[in-house]
Amino acid sequence: MFHGKISPEIARGLKVLRGRIKDADIRPSILDETLNIATWNIREFGRMRRRKRRSEAAIHYIAEILNQFDLIAVVEVRDDITDLNRVMKILGPYWRAVFSDFNADRAGNRERIAYLYDKRVAAFTGLAAEANPPLRKNRATGEYEPTIVWWRSPFMASFRAGNFDFILLTVHIRWGKSKASRIPELEKLAEWVDKRCKEKYVVDKDFIVMGDFNIPKIDDKLYQAITSRGLEIPDALLGTDHGSNLARNKRYDQILHYRRYTTTLKGVGGVLDFYRNDWRALFPEEEYPDMDDKEFTYQMSDHLPLWVQLDTWIEDEQLDQILNRG
Repeated sequence: MFHGKISPEIARGLKVLRGRIKDADIRPSILDETLNIATWNIREFGRMRRRKRRSEAAIHYIAEILNQFDLIAVVEVRDDITDLNRVMKILGPYWRAVFSDFNADRAGNRERIAYLYDKRVAAFTGLAAEANPPLRKNRATGEYEPTIVWWRSPFMASFRAGNFDFILLTVHIRWGKSKASRIPELEKLAEWVDKRCKEKYVVDKDFIVMGDFNIPKIDDKLYQAITSRGLEIPDALLGTDHGSNLARNKRYDQILHYRRYTTTLKGVGGVLDFYRNDWRALFPEEEYPDMDDKEFTYQMSDHLPLWVQLDTWIEDEQLDQILNRG
């Protein structure tokens, strides 16, 4: 980390934040053996509010949080990547970013998805692409037309850590007019991932699907839609303690995988609660007299990072796969 010359106020805030990070009990990764991956929706990251950029304190806090992981999918990065570059400068020279283009219409909210990774422990292996929606032939025109419109295209990228190659696919599912309106998009996404894994020339079958699914809980029809083709929550994220909104009572963010392809998602993971129902310790009133609960979410976020640890040294699993094929 390269926090550099910072004010005493930011230094105090970082001390508070590091205490909360310690309480989150994030198990350190081990080079070539394990990897900590996370997904975090950073609210409108890059957007200027009231003609002002995010505060210097917020940028340092965000960098400190990102630095707890090895590879992070960041959702809701805006078209202007100035704030992303500010964070990358603090993270230091070993960090890299791979990000998607933005959708210029209002439906896409001018958003990107970005993967940030520490190149000392993870390597980008070349694939970076948006997922195209399924197409169906229009008999009247002869044209192939999308069966659904993804307002914000899922973005995937391939990585390697240890001797484990995998693909991350990150999404930001539309909020819509109702919960039911999200179901078709979730069903089509599950169908797309399932079909892609079965393709002969797919780069890798080890898909990990993550991001903001706008699923309130894991026992409703929305969750059933995204898991309809076999995606599952890793064991580490089961239970009731993994809400990713600030109140910790909604399961909007998810990390999903196929057990039939890999067992590398270890029994370690959770939510990093930087909020703890007290943001004044990070943004004291004397420095930020006009800040309220809503403004805090535009400085930090209205989501918490969700993370899980991967086992990246998979020789035993590879031997088992050879035996099973035999």
